[in-house]
Amino acid sequence: MSTIIPFHGLRYDTTIVGDITQVVAPPYDIIDAAGQKALHDRQPHNIIRLELGLDQPGDSPAQNRYTRASSTLRDWLKSGALKRDGAPTLYYHTIEYTAPYAPSGAPTKTLKGFLATVKLEALDSGHIYPHENTRSAAKTDRLNLLEACKTNFSPIWSLYSDPQGAVMSLLEGAIKGKPASIDFRDDVGFRQQVWAVTDPAVLKQAVETLRSQPLFIADGHHRYETALNYQKLRRQQAGSPAGQQPYDNVLMLLTALEDPGLTVLPTHRVATTALPAYDHVQSLLGATFDLQEFPFTPATQTATRAKFIDVLRTNGRMVTTFGLALRGDNRYVTLSLKPAHRPTAQATPRTKLDVSLLQQLVVAALCPTPQEQEAILYTKDDHEALDWVAKGTGTGALLLNATKVSEVQAVATAGERMPHKSTYFFPKPLTGLVMNVMEE
Repeated sequence: MSTIIPFHGLRYDTTIVGDITQVVAPPYDIIDAAGQKALHDRQPHNIIRLELGLDQPGDSPAQNRYTRASSTLRDWLKSGALKRDGAPTLYYHTIEYTAPYAPSGAPTKTLKGFLATVKLEALDSGHIYPHENTRSAAKTDRLNLLEACKTNFSPIWSLYSDPQGAVMSLLEGAIKGKPASIDFRDDVGFRQQVWAVTDPAVLKQAVETLRSQPLFIADGHHRYETALNYQKLRRQQAGSPAGQQPYDNVLMLLTALEDPGLTVLPTHRVATTALPAYDHVQSLLGATFDLQEFPFTPATQTATRAKFIDVLRTNGRMVTTFGLALRGDNRYVTLSLKPAHRPTAQATPRTKLDVSLLQQLVVAALCPTPQEQEAILYTKDDHEALDWVAKGTGTGALLLNATKVSEVQAVATAGERMPHKSTYFFPKPLTGLVMNVMEE
């Protein structure tokens, strides 16, 4: 159902650019303005100059950050700073990391995957499933860049099912005893390693193993839809040529759904507009939820918070449970959904999600207007959400448990899309390790 294609990756030559750590970057959509400027200043060959260039005074349709990226790419290819590998390759990639917000001393985890190009398929084909909606502005930006540079600088991250680990076993067997071609610790201390797998027999077997498997986009929906738009545009320009063209494929990092190194983080909500007092919250939510209170004093707040979060996580494994904190109220509260209000077995996968139930049963009650909901802040950090309320940045925090990978799969397979801010897959693959040229 999915067509995996080994490719001639475009990579930095460290004999020319130096330390690889200085030229890679996080995904463009999690870089703020200060980070963008810092990466531009870090090293003349940093990938940010291609992926997320700076606007300049006097920019015009003929001279702008997209045309500068195209010119810079040509210069780097000419100088040898970027070189294409000579043989078709799959790039085995691991990221050793500590999960965010894990307690001190928590063991490291290792995400395993491989970089490949994948044949573009329509999102209603049943071959590649999205789970999020996209915004047109982001797609316009990415299409402008793709038209200018004709290159994927960062991978879309997709998941496939492989309970027996057949594909990873194949690739690990091919690289056993060989040093990684890329091996470094990034800015946050994660160990990034890449091995190039070129054995034709291994590549063929990996491709065949995944041919019957659909893919689920974890991260990079905008880039996937942009690649589809670019493919359509190029085919129109070329008069619908026969046969597979380079722009018919897109760069992906592929990871097994079952990989124990895969982390999904929750995205908590923090209201910034006026909320009802706690006694009114009880009357609004008491018929739907069982409320358990965790009162605290300044002396007991830290210990109480730890217990509250532990109960939220423990109860959440059995029944939909949310956490609540209100500004000026010295208690934390868990909200456990009562049996009468739990989704039926016949409910759609999207309806069953904690984030859907939070929106329908809690957010709609406490922040009923569109203006109030648009003013909500988001964070992946339990303590940041609660601290925002304690310090007055927010008026109330609503904590969730993380969406399960199996739930994402179920929603996507059903042809549905996740609600806004439902998933945050981690760790995000870096930009600039391996790139894909979409034109010969």
